[in-house]
Amino acid sequence: MKRTFIISGIVIVVAFIALFLFNKLTSKRDNVSTYTEAKKGNFEITVTNAGELYAERSIDIKGPSIEETSGQDHGPGGGGQGFQSRGGHMRAADLKIQDLVPEGTMVKEGDYIAQLDRTSYDNTLKDAIEELTTLQADLEMRILDTAVTLTNLRDEIRNQVFVVEEALITLEQSKYEPPATIRQAEISLNKAQRALEQLRKSYSLRRAQALRDITRQKQLLADGTTLVNNLQEFLAKFTIKAPSPGIVIYKEEWSGAKRKTGSTVNAFDLVIATLPDLTSMISKTYVSEIDVNKVKNGQKVSISIDALPGKAIAGTVMSVANIGEQFENSDAKMFEVLIKVNGSETDLRPSMTTWNKIIINSFNDVVFIPLECVQAGTDSIPFVYKRNKTKQIVVLGPFNDKNVIVEQGLEPGTSIYVVPPAETSKFKLVGENLIASIKETK
Repeated sequence: MKRTFIISGIVIVVAFIALFLFNKLTSKRDNVSTYTEAKKGNFEITVTNAGELYAERSIDIKGPSIEETSGQDHGPGGGGQGFQSRGGHMRAADLKIQDLVPEGTMVKEGDYIAQLDRTSYDNTLKDAIEELTTLQADLEMRILDTAVTLTNLRDEIRNQVFVVEEALITLEQSKYEPPATIRQAEISLNKAQRALEQLRKSYSLRRAQALRDITRQKQLLADGTTLVNNLQEFLAKFTIKAPSPGIVIYKEEWSGAKRKTGSTVNAFDLVIATLPDLTSMISKTYVSEIDVNKVKNGQKVSISIDALPGKAIAGTVMSVANIGEQFENSDAKMFEVLIKVNGSETDLRPSMTTWNKIIINSFNDVVFIPLECVQAGTDSIPFVYKRNKTKQIVVLGPFNDKNVIVEQGLEPGTSIYVVPPAETSKFKLVGENLIASIKETK
């Protein structure tokens, strides 16, 4: 029986101790949630917005250009780019991306990037080679025909020379003949001489014409050879290599879609992908029209990266847009702000999400309290409820999204209510001497 009473007493004592500790913890938790202290230290006014990283500079990875391969300069309005052949210019066609390395691939200079579809230009090359073979055969045949034709003409000239010589002998032998016979001999000589002169002129004309035809045929053959060589050089560039080391980023179309395997590029925009310069990065963010006037070039920025938790990176505002943009599902205008990442961070990659804390102003060794601690009456005079049961009037300074500077009225470490306490009518008003200062600042 006695033992039972002892056990019961122990249980009661333990229960009281547990209740005491629970009340103590609850009271402490209430104090934490109900009270705070005025703090002294460095204070920053900031504008914080999400953004996205991209490289300040990048190298375009381009498909081959017909104009660069052919080396032709058409000049303004010169008919566009293309190779010259007997059939005219070969016009540039759209190029289809047959294969492309995954976006984000790290490459070295000379590494494989992409393969373009060769089908269209392979057919053009085949036609050009066939045309070149025909041109070569035509030239050889023309040279042979010219040689035969001119040989025949030279034989005719030599034969006519003999005719002239015979006519001349006949005229010399007829000097003792009657005048009619002499006149007949003179006429025959004149005809033979005129025929010889005509043959010689005909030979000169035929020879000049043949040389022009051969020269033109040789030029066509040279053009055809150049066309074949240029096409072969052009097609060799359909295997795209990295112009420098870097990370492959797909080219973004005007529509927002990215070029990938199966996409096409045209003569006016041959970019397939880009290699951003990771040593010089920019964070692009947008600031609301309410805050944009606070943001200036040269302001310091603290940048954090979602993909690199716990890492803070310094930056500097480099430009603020003068004209706002209207975003979808938003009535407010947003202004583009570009932030230069200071130094070179090897872990940064384009398109990473950033949080940009732009430091508008900073103050050293000032007293500040949470905004929710500040109260105001109908006269708009700010005050706080102190834990010592007083209602303290305060002179406030600049504020940020969480705290406000107290210029007068509170000392560091003063305990104040976060939310108004019960029975505030019992709190004594102090600091009335500060009201004049408050009104002067309004």
